[in-house]
Amino acid sequence: MIHNNFFEGNERFYLADGILVNNFFEMEEETIRALQQEEGRGIPSVYAIGPLVQKESCNDQGSDTECLRWLDKQQHNSVLYVSFGSGGTLSQDQINELAWGLELSGQRFLWVLRPPNKFGIIADIGAKNEDPFEFLPNGFLKRTQGRGLVVPYWASQVQILAHGAIGGFLCHCGWNSTLESVVYGIPLIAWPLFAEQKMNAVLLTDGLKVALRAKVNEKGIVEREEIGRVIKNLLVGQEGEGIRQRMKKLKGAAADALKDDGSSSTMTLTQLALK
Repeated sequence: MIHNNFFEGNERFYLADGILVNNFFEMEEETIRALQQEEGRGIPSVYAIGPLVQKESCNDQGSDTECLRWLDKQQHNSVLYVSFGSGGTLSQDQINELAWGLELSGQRFLWVLRPPNKFGIIADIGAKNEDPFEFLPNGFLKRTQGRGLVVPYWASQVQILAHGAIGGFLCHCGWNSTLESVVYGIPLIAWPLFAEQKMNAVLLTDGLKVALRAKVNEKGIVEREEIGRVIKNLLVGQEGEGIRQRMKKLKGAAADALKDDGSSSTMTLTQLALK
């Protein structure tokens, strides 16, 4: 059924006069140019009108205040934000390795933690009955107290990424999170889990070069030493400095795209209005 729905939806694309995408020209220049060259050959025009991101949290939770107060006490660009989106989670083995990697890195971190599940990558509905802290290595919270903050289930990502203390984002590479990191100029550690996230990770690491990506072992696990190495490289290493500069430039391009004369505003929307 899902297979049939996918192909049916794909066929309907060709019935449209145009397709709006939440992207901007400088983010995927080659792809957008290639799609534009196909216009008039039975393929609808594609219009990049982004980056459009949520500016404020729509979920008022007490953890927000705790997170922001904790970040207020940290140095500028010193904290790694760790989150795998609203639906992503890790296996128990990978949670253990990530916890040890964060500890071994010696860097400050803010981790939004969910319990593991039998699928390993998609969070179980109804899992909020479980305490995520029970799945952390023994003594982890005590050993990292003051240097790290672990938040159960959810945190206001937009407010966190906008905070000056955030220096990096260990991210699942979902498109919303990707655009938010670009808008706020936060360099990335790409950790894709499923769907289009692996493709996005390649764009960020190999194409735009605004992210690092940890290597997995033969069992599909990123080991603690590798995690610690990549975190230190991003936050305090020379390679991380280059990534910060490229992300800063991409952030500027994203802001310019939404200006009155930007590629995602006047130019694109004028073309659409003339169709």
